[in-house]
Amino acid sequence: MAESAAPLLSTLRAIVGEANMLTSDADVAPYVTDWRDRYHGHARAVVRPGTTAEVAAVVRCCAEHDVPIVPQGGNTGLCGGATPHESGGEIVVSLSRLARVRAIDAANATLTIEAGVPLARAQQAADEAGFFFPLSLGAEGSATIGGNLSTNAGGTAVLRYGNARELVLGLEVVLADGRIWESLKGLRKDNTGYDVKQLFVGSEGTLGIITAAVLKLFPKPQTSATAFAALADVDAALALLGLLRQALGDRLTGFELVSRYCIELTRKEFPAFADPLPGYPWYALIQGEDPASESPLSAQLEIALGAAIEQQTARDATIAHSTAQADALWALREHITEAQRRDGPNIKHDISLPVSRIPEFLRNARARLDAAFPGVRYVTFGHLGDGNLHYNLSAPEAVAPTAFIAETSRANRIVYDLVAELGGSFSAEHGIGQLKRDELSRYKPALEVELMRAIKHALDPAGLLNPGKVV
Repeated sequence: MAESAAPLLSTLRAIVGEANMLTSDADVAPYVTDWRDRYHGHARAVVRPGTTAEVAAVVRCCAEHDVPIVPQGGNTGLCGGATPHESGGEIVVSLSRLARVRAIDAANATLTIEAGVPLARAQQAADEAGFFFPLSLGAEGSATIGGNLSTNAGGTAVLRYGNARELVLGLEVVLADGRIWESLKGLRKDNTGYDVKQLFVGSEGTLGIITAAVLKLFPKPQTSATAFAALADVDAALALLGLLRQALGDRLTGFELVSRYCIELTRKEFPAFADPLPGYPWYALIQGEDPASESPLSAQLEIALGAAIEQQTARDATIAHSTAQADALWALREHITEAQRRDGPNIKHDISLPVSRIPEFLRNARARLDAAFPGVRYVTFGHLGDGNLHYNLSAPEAVAPTAFIAETSRANRIVYDLVAELGGSFSAEHGIGQLKRDELSRYKPALEVELMRAIKHALDPAGLLNPGKVV
């Protein structure tokens, strides 16, 4: 390895320049540990190409030397998909310098943007052009477009706009041999065989490296309404979701489920946050948006919530009357993950289920987990409108977190077996990475895994792109 390292690193340095070739332990350290501090790897070097041509040259060089590559965006993933292994034999390719907004086509309502652009900047670019890009998630200030697409990110607006997959019209991808597949089309209809771009969306850099994308834009919301409703149980949350869908139609863009324990945990770590409706077991955070400036949206939401309270579907509700109040409600929801991280190690489950089966899952999962882990604490929240729950488990008060984390496999079996029984998925929006690779083989049909491996071999026969991830 040492004999081949010198020419490899010398060539990579010539491609990206001295300043963008990181080899010292201190410089490399931020790129080889995941956001959750769960995975700690090593790398021969971190390279930061500044153009698609440089990415292609880096990939060709690594292919010639038979050296594996780990593509990386903002390094905000939760499954270790962008973290190199401990062997130290990989090159981390950071896309952070591919940070240009290439074009906005107002008539076509599309944004052409490079993979290293943070999601928040993509939202800003759309806004400055008079449009709206709806993908939104907690890490949007640092998560990048390339990472969002490679994991098929979801977020809070899936109910109305769909996952990242539904927001992409075209891609530019560097393949495993260094060739550039350029298909930056802004077409909403292109029925010319296989939709190749969708192979790369959600593939976590195992089939190719996304370097740019054409994204759909939407009319900018002119009217917004945010509300927080108190609920007796999750069955009531489903009933309220149905009522609001009927009242608001596709103007209902977000419907988030939050447990009381989540509110208490967040306020413990962030005591400045207000408690909007104390004393109820469950809450729904509701977001409505309308591109019409004179929309009756707020009044319609208020009427619908009033009817829900009269029917005892909801126990109470509060509606934000300013942007600051709306932001405060969303801050409670968006800080749950950070609050739990501060609280200590935990067992995370990013699951999806048919919306109709979520109450059944929660009842049965609690019964099984209470029996296995008496006193376990449930940090349950998520995007109820699209069936995605973040079903996280914290150690019982009397149990050391490290001892509880050692039970991760047993907890996973309980949760994922039940998810499978109810027709759900063990990974909704965080991806597979290295964290859930074994789960893929366990819960995916064997034929489906076989097909995935065949696609991987066809596009990356040497297995150099993000090895050990997904399949």
